[in-house]
Amino acid sequence: MAETLAQRFARYAGGLTYEQIPAKTLHEAKRRFIDSFANAVGAMDSDAFAIARKCAGRVRGNPGARMLMGGESSVEWATFVNGLAIRYLDFNDTYLSLEPAHPSDNLAAVLSVGEAQGSSGKDMLVAAVLAYEIQCRLCDAASLRKHGVDHVTYGALSSCLAACKLLKLDATKTAHAVGLAGVCNVALRQTRAGEMSMWKGCAFANAARNGVFAATLAADGMTGPAPIFEGELGLEQLIIRTKVNVAPMGAEAGNGDGFMIDKTYIKFWPVEYHAQSAVDAILQLRPAVGDWKNVEKIDIHTFDAAVDIIGKDPEKYRPKTRETADHSMPYCVAVALVDGDVGLKSFDDDRLADEKLIELTNRVKLHRDADCNRRYPNGIPNRLTVTMRDGKTHVKEVEFPRGHAGNPMTDAELETKFRKVVEPVYGKAVADKVLAACWKFEDLKNAADVVRMFDK
Repeated sequence: MAETLAQRFARYAGGLTYEQIPAKTLHEAKRRFIDSFANAVGAMDSDAFAIARKCAGRVRGNPGARMLMGGESSVEWATFVNGLAIRYLDFNDTYLSLEPAHPSDNLAAVLSVGEAQGSSGKDMLVAAVLAYEIQCRLCDAASLRKHGVDHVTYGALSSCLAACKLLKLDATKTAHAVGLAGVCNVALRQTRAGEMSMWKGCAFANAARNGVFAATLAADGMTGPAPIFEGELGLEQLIIRTKVNVAPMGAEAGNGDGFMIDKTYIKFWPVEYHAQSAVDAILQLRPAVGDWKNVEKIDIHTFDAAVDIIGKDPEKYRPKTRETADHSMPYCVAVALVDGDVGLKSFDDDRLADEKLIELTNRVKLHRDADCNRRYPNGIPNRLTVTMRDGKTHVKEVEFPRGHAGNPMTDAELETKFRKVVEPVYGKAVADKVLAACWKFEDLKNAADVVRMFDK
């Protein structure tokens, strides 16, 4: 019988070693941990994080795992809490393909399972690279959102495989875990439609929690349905609705394009990724535009994914929640023009209630553009035309915003992003300590060593 995709993933996960991963790829993994910790600290004052920590605090595990900001819970609940924090501000990394994704969402599972297992820093780097490889290759293989299914459905599988790697499961148990993770973790795209709720930042955290749960069950002998992809009622038939052909993965025979983590993008601004180049463009135009009150209209020629995800819903023109606002290209462009930047405070209640800002938001119009479609997803081209009340126009197009794999942030810029968020909460000494640990992640004896640095 031919090898199933779940079996192939299981074989790949078991065989991937630290020595097979190039130094540049390991460095990218360290950068993703730094970026994720910064994003998590920024989300610690959110209501959603407080709710999750309160719920998780009622649960204990043996072994357990730590939550960022302190306290212990079960491994699954710690994954949920930390995953929520990493994702909540929409400031974590991105991968764009047939299906978009935020693959650093997987790192919560790596941290919690790694801590519970006493995994080394090297073990966790391998698990992180593995999770990126699985999720991004699936995103390349087939779209979920066109069928109304959310991208976090792939995340349950990638987080599960990362957990299996850290649990040191054999190929048979790992394949069963993939079946368990795949059969019951199909998420609806309604999470990202219309006015968005707190759940937007929780959806992958839940998928990762469930992926860890599946791995834990398989570790003790639970069997899972198979074949989970190819079966008559499996993912290919009912959910993905196409044959899933996954290209050769990093260090796998036939691989010619390296590891997927190298192709992901760190965000420069806390907005949905398709808006990154639009924010970049409007900030470059801002000196020429001058007083924003003299703007008659802003036309954005863009690609279909941007219109469909962050531009077509009426709620995007009067967002009432930060979750909706950071997924609104019109709002993000407007607030960038008015404030000269987009930061975490750009989505505070007072900004969302600013009628002058909302009025400017409604002067922004998105237009589907065939040329932009042709260049997406290799680039994310947004061409802005700002028309002034006197008839003068200013035009700027950006295809590769800062942070994109085609225009990557430097280590120094990443550290600046980290310090800007972390130092006001924890101080410079803690920020220095975390950065030093992350840049030498391979020397960590246990995941808990770095997570404990965020205890308060």
